[in-house]
Amino acid sequence: MTRNEILNGLQSLRANEVSRVESNPHKPFKVGLVYPNTYFVGMSNLGLQIIYEEVNLRERSCGERYFMPAASELRDYEKHRLPLMSVETQRPLNECDVIGIDITFEMDYFNIPQLLKLGRVPVKRVHRIERDPIVIAGGPCATFNPEPLSDFIDAFIIGEGEELISEILTVIEDGRLNHTSRSEILMDLSKLPGVYVPELYEPQYDESGDFAGYKVPTPRVTRHWRQLESVGETVIATDYTEFGAMYIVEVARGCGRHCRFCMAGYCYRTPRLRRLDLLKAGVDRAAELNKKVGLMGAAISDYPDIDELVNYIRSKGLRYSCASLRADSLTQAVVDGLAASGQQTITIAPEAGSDRLRRVINKGISNEDMRKAVTLAAKAGIPHIRLYIMVGLPTETDEDIEAIVTMANDVFGYMQDAGCKGRLTLSVNPFIPKPFTPFQWMPMANQKEVTKKLNSIKKALGKNRRIEVLVESPKEAYIQGVLARGDRRLGEIIAYAAENGGAKAFKNACREFDYDMDSALYRERELTEPLPWDMLDMQLAEGYLATEWQRSLTETYTAPCQAGCRRCGVCNETGCDYGTTE
Repeated sequence: MTRNEILNGLQSLRANEVSRVESNPHKPFKVGLVYPNTYFVGMSNLGLQIIYEEVNLRERSCGERYFMPAASELRDYEKHRLPLMSVETQRPLNECDVIGIDITFEMDYFNIPQLLKLGRVPVKRVHRIERDPIVIAGGPCATFNPEPLSDFIDAFIIGEGEELISEILTVIEDGRLNHTSRSEILMDLSKLPGVYVPELYEPQYDESGDFAGYKVPTPRVTRHWRQLESVGETVIATDYTEFGAMYIVEVARGCGRHCRFCMAGYCYRTPRLRRLDLLKAGVDRAAELNKKVGLMGAAISDYPDIDELVNYIRSKGLRYSCASLRADSLTQAVVDGLAASGQQTITIAPEAGSDRLRRVINKGISNEDMRKAVTLAAKAGIPHIRLYIMVGLPTETDEDIEAIVTMANDVFGYMQDAGCKGRLTLSVNPFIPKPFTPFQWMPMANQKEVTKKLNSIKKALGKNRRIEVLVESPKEAYIQGVLARGDRRLGEIIAYAAENGGAKAFKNACREFDYDMDSALYRERELTEPLPWDMLDMQLAEGYLATEWQRSLTETYTAPCQAGCRRCGVCNETGCDYGTTE
């Protein structure tokens, strides 16, 4: 591509968007909102769009978006010595006062040093001087463990960014207007609840090289969250994205089901629901654009007024899809609407094949729930079923792997009995222990053993042409496993890998810097040992996660969140209001 073709490509993306807010380039305070992947991927992220709206509604700030060029385009940027430029005005990234990066997936970590370098911004925070942009980051990965990226980021948003982003921008803008030093601005940011400034925390390591805590005791950073009192939906509609045909409406945030493997269920408590009238207003805006409605949330079928909502969508002549469904709360109205919307597959997430292992992970779905879901799908005329499964869960045995095969055959039998003539798909992934879950201390299952189990599942089900088994790359999952629970030493490793091929170079980078991947993956942590994310406070009661770990070993059920609950500590002051939409 020529220089002009690159510029025209960005301008074309902008010309084909419909936005609810204006990004006014004449406002004095420039904010670069970065998604560390391509436009096609990044514009599917609702969080980025919500923050974009808030930034641009501020009186003095102009928010513009930046994305990772595709691999072929990246070579052309380098060839023509072009900086990373915004979609809105082609402003170079280093001309922004603030850079905000949304970090959703571990595998995007390798793009962050590349994006900063391409944007002419010093990659490491220690090399930035007064005139350089202040780089902040937020999103799920920043919330549960920011340490692997702490070399690159000046300040992290811990939790949810709405409202907090405006406070952060006010501190930085006032500081710049008053000629406050960079270090003083960062100190002022650290005083905001929900902001983590890594330069104030110095990690220590013991003689074995293991993380041993932070040098000077510093107050823990309390996660920021709020009630959902306003809309959360698509701000910029574009066809050139994974969900281009959809207008995304966030129904709820967080989940009250207490699945013990799920980071979102712990880091985004308390589960909150948007009011039905707000959701209907979002549906009306989707109707104006003649877009399919994409309902987003951790468990859409758990929404108390889900039948009324989907019937309202259908009354507008619109189609819809759901980000996630629970087999035990699925209704005929939801499934009928999905069928009418042209959906050909119902997805269920039992996560494990045996009842025993489902009790360990607190996944309250039974084979009977799956049978009912298949029956609902058949009645609506939806032919295909997909199951999400994890391999390598804590306490897993060979019998649990055999149970996956048995479950798949049982579900296929339910399909035949109900008249579903489609395909059964198993999407099987290695389990990754995440911070702030009851399994955060557990090792990952050995990669060779997991690969062997995955192959055995594929072989056992391979004779049935109507059953397919899709497997995530174990190599990638084990890189995610290191990144998810790593400490600040990973910064130089990520930077090295980014310069030498990205994720493919990660193992070599670990060897280059004498970082023990096996220890990071396979060592069981002690319940009392320091963890790299200990400086963060998710507001969970002391010992709550350890108690849940013990309950998993005894296969003890933990009931979902309910009104008035104060069990985990997050809702101690007011009590949980989960389940009400008033």
